[in-house]
Amino acid sequence: MKKLGFGLMRLPLLDPSDVTSIDMEQFKKMVDLFMDKGFTYFDTAWLYRGFKSEIATKTALVERYPRESFQLATKLHADFFNTLEERDEIFNAQLQKTGAGYFDKYLLHGVDPQKIKKLEKLDCFNWLLDKKEKGLIKQLGFSYHYNAELLDEILTDHPEVEFVQLQINYLDWESPWIQSRKNYEVCLKHNKPVIVMEPVKGGSLAAVPEEAEKLFRDADPNMSIPSWGIRFAASLPNVEVVLSGMGDMEQMTNNVSYMEDFKPLTKEETELCFKVAEIINVQIAVPCTGCEYCAEGCPQNIAIPQYFSLYNELMREDMKKKGWTQSFSRYSLLTQKFGKAADCIACGQCENICPQHLTVIEYLKQVSSRFDKR
Repeated sequence: MKKLGFGLMRLPLLDPSDVTSIDMEQFKKMVDLFMDKGFTYFDTAWLYRGFKSEIATKTALVERYPRESFQLATKLHADFFNTLEERDEIFNAQLQKTGAGYFDKYLLHGVDPQKIKKLEKLDCFNWLLDKKEKGLIKQLGFSYHYNAELLDEILTDHPEVEFVQLQINYLDWESPWIQSRKNYEVCLKHNKPVIVMEPVKGGSLAAVPEEAEKLFRDADPNMSIPSWGIRFAASLPNVEVVLSGMGDMEQMTNNVSYMEDFKPLTKEETELCFKVAEIINVQIAVPCTGCEYCAEGCPQNIAIPQYFSLYNELMREDMKKKGWTQSFSRYSLLTQKFGKAADCIACGQCENICPQHLTVIEYLKQVSSRFDKR
């Protein structure tokens, strides 16, 4: 299997304000290019794109290609079931929505200290072993955004787990919160293959500061800036596949161009990535990946990831002492469709679901102090 996977969380949209308005014609063309270049791994989940990603996957992929020609992974998030019956209802609905017949990989989604208690109480690991015995899944695993200590405990208690999906990129490699390196090393210890998510950190490593971009351009002018993040993750031993949430044909074309005949980074290139990480860390204000889990359930309909992105832009521009920038105009346009940052009622649902464990409420206050009071 080639080491680039198609992450189906950030599919192209017809209407940017509607996460369910998937551009099916563009999605089909992206699938066709991906398959034509010999890539076969697709990753979706129950909640992606407003619960529509699995349905779109059926239309763009499953109904158009022989089942044995691709590998499909999906996930079950513990927040969406509370009983054994609900657990099975969702799994059966996923089979129906995708039309896949079986899943090559099935993941328990976003495991953390609270979710692992619930998953064990509802016997989800043995439940998946039963699904595997019945041929409904081929491999069981989980996605993970927490610390290395808990990951070690889970893999010790559940040797039946066959792989782990981790957030790994050169910016988060030594992060005390994400712990990319430490979590990766735990998987090595337990001999568990790793699937990488967020190699470009939700797109934030696709547009790096000018100083960092110059370092990459000088090292290899033929390589795109986001390629460094994906190739960094793919170069790690024990990494089976690196997911990229490609949102349009341009991103797809770029990614397959350098991953079709992938060559691991050299030691010098890897060190360059870490040097770039040092530059970025000085300038980043909110380490948001733009996954949009928080926004989909926000009672005030606040465009949280978009506001954080604008805030990060503004902070970088402040460092250059630019004063007024386009960020203010973009914020104003977004507030015509979404709630303002100041509309946050501090209900906490965003912080409960954020895989980055961000203090979203406090960050929104910072955003509001800059954008809502002009």
